[in-house]
Amino acid sequence: MKPLSSLISNMKPSGIREFFNYASERPEVTSLGVGEPDFTTPKAIIDAAKDSLDKGKTFYTSNQGLPELRNKISKYLLDRFDIDYKPDEMILTAGSSQGILAALMAIINPGDEVIVTEPTYICYIPDIEMCGGKAVVIPLKEENNFKLTKEELEAHITSKTKAVFLSFPNNPTGAIMTKEDLEDIAPLILKNDLYVISDEIYAELTYGKKHCSIASFKGFKERTILINGFSKAFAMTGWRLGYVCAPKDVLDQILKIQQYIMLSAPTMAQYGAISALDYCISDMENMVKEYNNRREYLLKSFKELDIQCFDAEGAFYLFPSIKKYNLSSREFCLKLLQEYDVLVVPGTAFGDSGEGYIRISYAAGMDKLERLIEVLRLL
Repeated sequence: MKPLSSLISNMKPSGIREFFNYASERPEVTSLGVGEPDFTTPKAIIDAAKDSLDKGKTFYTSNQGLPELRNKISKYLLDRFDIDYKPDEMILTAGSSQGILAALMAIINPGDEVIVTEPTYICYIPDIEMCGGKAVVIPLKEENNFKLTKEELEAHITSKTKAVFLSFPNNPTGAIMTKEDLEDIAPLILKNDLYVISDEIYAELTYGKKHCSIASFKGFKERTILINGFSKAFAMTGWRLGYVCAPKDVLDQILKIQQYIMLSAPTMAQYGAISALDYCISDMENMVKEYNNRREYLLKSFKELDIQCFDAEGAFYLFPSIKKYNLSSREFCLKLLQEYDVLVVPGTAFGDSGEGYIRISYAAGMDKLERLIEVLRLL
């Protein structure tokens, strides 16, 4: 047989799934590895999807998605985050991950550079490489609360830089960028005429500070590709529904990509999402309160155990340092899994700069978090 794609063959598999697969056939394992809410999708969403099926709404929607849902997303973004994207400036996708890849395909030419902060969500760098681009990595520092600084950004911009990824609230660190933080880097982005790909899937999951989107800044809607979706905030991971908001010239290209690889986002999920925005904001807010309870429990427990962990203010992850144990991140995670049946993810799954850290998802229930702390007391 002729050889397979060397690009894909040389690509590393997901470091998260590697550990998850170790435990997939062991029901006794306490898993805090996957970024998935332990809450069931709110009933109003499920009922709306069932109703759409009962009424025979089982056909494709338009490539962009249901107009009713796009109208509601437009109002939701304006009301909650002061972002003014019109319904014709967005497209519904099969999850935000599809939206990220489509956004990159729309703007990257071979050799273009895209700045990515690290530790980073696992798909960014492979997606950039699949599009023929080059990922330029900025290792973020714990002493800066894993935020991107103006000095770090300026040092990595070249004549080939096409875009910068902003992924805040962040997976895996839980870091956020405040309005003031974003205002510090915004002039550099304008000066160098860069696109911003702003992954805001965790926008609703902040604790003590309200999320700010750079797309709300003057002059930034025209250069920002905003990625969001329903998976995290509304506990809809399996529904696979995201959306991309972008300037018209970019969205036109994403629409062509949609036509050839996806056609449209799942129809019943779109009807469920309409109900999410109509009736389930309070459900979402209650889930966020519970996540915060879990976050505070972990931070308090880490302090008692003398485990260093910065006060992450977003998403549903903590990124504690395990350097005091004198084990690599991978060795530490294997020890917890093999000796104690507890699964967490090594920081190196999110890039080399994650060495010395682990990612803990507190989207898992409190009983699992208590088991983790019980095991850490034994080490």
